[in-house]
Amino acid sequence: MINVGIVGYGIIGQRLADGVSLQEDMKLVGVCDVAPTLTIRALYESGMPYDLYNAIPANDGLFKDAGIPITGSFEELVDKCDIILDATVAGVGAKNKAYYQSKNKKAIFQGGESNEVADVFFHGYANYVKGLGKDFLKLTSCNTTGFIRAISCLDQAVGVEKVAITIIRRIADPGDYHRGLTNALQVDKAPNHQCLDLMTIMPHIKATGILVHTPVTHGHIITLVVTPKKDISPQEAEKLFRQHDRIRVVSIDEGFLGNASMFRYARDLGNYRSDMYEIALWKDTIVKSGKDIMFAINIPQESVTIPETIDAIRASTEMQTDPELGVKQTNKYLGMGKWKSPKYMEG
Repeated sequence: MINVGIVGYGIIGQRLADGVSLQEDMKLVGVCDVAPTLTIRALYESGMPYDLYNAIPANDGLFKDAGIPITGSFEELVDKCDIILDATVAGVGAKNKAYYQSKNKKAIFQGGESNEVADVFFHGYANYVKGLGKDFLKLTSCNTTGFIRAISCLDQAVGVEKVAITIIRRIADPGDYHRGLTNALQVDKAPNHQCLDLMTIMPHIKATGILVHTPVTHGHIITLVVTPKKDISPQEAEKLFRQHDRIRVVSIDEGFLGNASMFRYARDLGNYRSDMYEIALWKDTIVKSGKDIMFAINIPQESVTIPETIDAIRASTEMQTDPELGVKQTNKYLGMGKWKSPKYMEG
């Protein structure tokens, strides 16, 4: 049984805690944050399912004034764990790394940290083996995590030569105000960092991309133009996508018109926080342009990196040294692919 701690209980941290708690071969020791934020207050009001640790001793009084019990300090949490999932604000994780090293503890960092913080830039499907036994792994961003699933799905089956990526990016997460109120689209310089990150994870694939910020909150939509090494039809590509437990093939005719449709469907399913671990891939968008395969996917940005982070625990601690077994175990406990049926697999 691997003992896991979460440092940073925000948008990602709370979802990591939920995901780890579902893994029957892992134990969530507790979560750690710096103040009684709304997220921490919600944790308390929901019955305090996880032990809470305070990262800043001077803030003990803030928790006491809010009536929220503290189990211990950041240092005490780290001491009790085999591995830490650091989901703190970008830059804080890099500072925390020095303490993890001093205690000989493994840690996994989220996409906001610089690549230099880790031994390996990690993705469960694309380079699991490179993470085996490493002390420090860093996850890709939500966008990169999602489209690597689709690209690696094709790459493992027929090989991929290159890919062109356009990201239609939500401007902020639901409930955030720091980006302000806006009525505009904003274009970043090409190539975007996500396609550069893809080439770091999968150096054999040439990639370029454009990113457009949009004033919405419920997910990103990404279009990809993939040049496979072996010519395949849209129907063959769809069949491959349907076999992947972290990709859900949907269609406009079913009512999945866009990002809001996916968010509403997750809510109607009763998914906690309306989260979905899988990306959605529109069947209606799988088309060919010469040899190239084009398609569009939806990225549930708040939750999509959770499965790959749990894969990273398995690789770093060598719980499973075989990539297929590792991701399969994660998928099993998270319920990935539970929507599948014979009819679904037939398309």
